[in-house]
Amino acid sequence: MMKKLWPHARPYGKWIAAGVACSALEAVFELLIPLVMSDIVDVGIKNADQAFILREGGLMVAMAMVSLAFGLGAAVFSSVAGQGFGANLRRAEYDHIQEFAFSNIEKFSTASLVTRLTNDVNAMQMTLMMGMRLLVRAPVMLVSALVLSIRISLRLSSVFLAAMPLLLIAVALILTRVGPMFRSLQEKTDALNLVVQENLAGIRVVKSFVREEHEKEKFAARNRDLKDTSLRAFGMVVINMPIMMLIVNGTIIAVMWFGGHMVFAGTLGDGKLLTYFTYISQIMMSLMMVSMMFMMLSRSVACARRIVEVLEERPAITDGGAETDADGAPAAVRDGSIDFDHVSFKYNSESPEWILRDVNLHIPSGATVGILGGTGSAKTTLVSLIPRLYEAGEGTVSVGGRPVGAYTMEHLRDAVSMVLQKNTLFSGTIRENLLWGDPNASEEELWAACRAACADEFLERMPDGLDTDLGQGGVNVSGGQKQRLCIARAILKKPKVLILDDSTSAVDTATDAKIRSAFANELREATKLIIAQRVASVRDADMILVMDGGRIAAQGTHAELMESCEIYRDVYQSQLEGVSIDG
Repeated sequence: MMKKLWPHARPYGKWIAAGVACSALEAVFELLIPLVMSDIVDVGIKNADQAFILREGGLMVAMAMVSLAFGLGAAVFSSVAGQGFGANLRRAEYDHIQEFAFSNIEKFSTASLVTRLTNDVNAMQMTLMMGMRLLVRAPVMLVSALVLSIRISLRLSSVFLAAMPLLLIAVALILTRVGPMFRSLQEKTDALNLVVQENLAGIRVVKSFVREEHEKEKFAARNRDLKDTSLRAFGMVVINMPIMMLIVNGTIIAVMWFGGHMVFAGTLGDGKLLTYFTYISQIMMSLMMVSMMFMMLSRSVACARRIVEVLEERPAITDGGAETDADGAPAAVRDGSIDFDHVSFKYNSESPEWILRDVNLHIPSGATVGILGGTGSAKTTLVSLIPRLYEAGEGTVSVGGRPVGAYTMEHLRDAVSMVLQKNTLFSGTIRENLLWGDPNASEEELWAACRAACADEFLERMPDGLDTDLGQGGVNVSGGQKQRLCIARAILKKPKVLILDDSTSAVDTATDAKIRSAFANELREATKLIIAQRVASVRDADMILVMDGGRIAAQGTHAELMESCEIYRDVYQSQLEGVSIDG
């Protein structure tokens, strides 16, 4: 685990070393102060030597100031190292997630990944910051104070030497219980975040179905579950403190008893006993700090394992098989031809059922292909294999005459533009969202794409036009407007293959027809795959595929399918009757 995490802390190695050194020196100077105080009591006060008292008092002040300076340095260095480590770890985790295929993300869930990027990383950086101080300061203080106290009185030291095993046993017992609890705590945090994410993302659905009370109850249950787990975990941590204080206070009472007798017998000086009390307190406090750090480490270990799980997750789809052209550059997609050669696919490799089964298909470059089929017929799955959003389980998917695995994902996906069923816009302006398609697009090109997608109709009515702020997720536009903006973004990409996955379902038939006409003019060379529920949306396509049960049940033109495919004919007639009834 450390091998995976240390590279993210290595750039701050100098800061860590400086922080450790400052923490150690701060502890050393604090330990020297009681020795000076002992001399003041045993020599200065006993002999009424005011000059000696002032001189030694000044030395104590100087040593305290030096200790303070080292303490401030330790705080600064630990903060820089901790925050830097957290930022590096968060960036590395986020960058790695960007390489995940859909199947990798589904393995963790979005809510869990958010928790691992935020809550877990925060715990790690806090542990480094605190560890640089406590895990250095406490052992240095413990060992040094132990040596100095034994030098003062070996006989008296046997008291706390007997108490130390009790402290260690108590800490060990608590740690064995608290470690699994912290792991469970992070999982409960995932569960709570999932409820919050789903509720906020689907707030319109929640309100339209009047399910606020149900969502409140669901949140309350997860929140209560997290609270109960937190109480159990931190309850064990809290128990640590009174146990420690009981042992520490008992030890101090024993030292006072035996030390008092030694002072009365004249075998130990007053100043030495006073110094001894200081050291014994520092030893016990150091043990308490170490125990608290172990508690913190228990939680950070649970968080670290979750982070390492993400970092060690191997992306299901990589550029491992990418080829190069004759000039040594990564292979480029030549045209928009698409081939499926005995392709089968299932989302879970252990599942007995195939989602797609033995699909064979050739689509020439520049063709317009319509795809129809009932819910669950694997229409979306079929087109998702083209840009390698998923990897075919069997067979080969080819684009531009080469298997999709022969391209880097960057080159393949640059050549394939896909408008998904769920239209996604990001916070920012309309212009910023459109520039995802082409960062260098001119004003004229932006408006041309908007006209092709029939988005200009509503953009011209907006006071700020392309500079209108969309809000989070595009909440300032309707579903149909959002679809048209996503289509405009895809057109700007000038792809070799354009895939529309039921992406005109929220627009009227007249607008749908305008958009399809614009495709014929703006993207003549591109291969266009249109998944639709309306036959009218694909009627004029060069080829229509009818999907049924993960297979291509039939393919051909509208006229051919009307004669040969009963499924297609039934769908067409049912929609025609629906139009007649509506009319």
